[in-house]
Amino acid sequence: MTPARNRVTPYGELAAIPLRGAFTGNRGILHEGHEIVRFHQHDSWVTCSLEYKGLRREQWVPHHMTWLFFHDEAVSLAAGHRPCALCRRGDYDRYRAAWTDAAGWTPSAKEMNRVLHGERIVRGTHRRRLHEAKAGELPDGVFVELGGTPHVLTGDAAVAWTHEGYAARRARPTSGSVTVITPPSSVAALRAGYVAQIDPGSARRNAEVAADRTP
Repeated sequence: MTPARNRVTPYGELAAIPLRGAFTGNRGILHEGHEIVRFHQHDSWVTCSLEYKGLRREQWVPHHMTWLFFHDEAVSLAAGHRPCALCRRGDYDRYRAAWTDAAGWTPSAKEMNRVLHGERIVRGTHRRRLHEAKAGELPDGVFVELGGTPHVLTGDAAVAWTHEGYAARRARPTSGSVTVITPPSSVAALRAGYVAQIDPGSARRNAEVAADRTP
């Protein structure tokens, strides 16, 4: 069966790829029938748990939100989503607390949505905003663009993300400036202590980097 175009890449694009998701989420009603016809409906982009109190989340229901899927939480944060305050209340509270520690003010959900939307999208377009930052100051869980490919930072490695999952790895950059995909507010939350779930496959790649460095 051909995959539906409801998987989200680190750039926030919607792709028809077979990669399974560890999380679901939404941006409002994006579909007509079984087709995605819009990029987003509103600025509340959330990441949800796959299961919540036994509720069944049906896809393609007319006039209901379109369920999207994320490889892992690091991908969802890079795409510009945040934890859902309902089905992921604990993660939402931790993310909000980390945001508060980093920014010095406590945002409402609506305020987080507004700030994140300005950080992920060029105003008046659907074009993705990227940001520059010092490589040595970035925490684990952040996505950066290296050689035109998204890489997640984890341990000593930068691990490439592909439509098939995590693949090639390289030594994590520690100096100079890099192009950051994850919005700055989520970068700051990660730096302040929020821990994003990353597919264990990236950790295996990270271990391979360490092995490559062993004399």
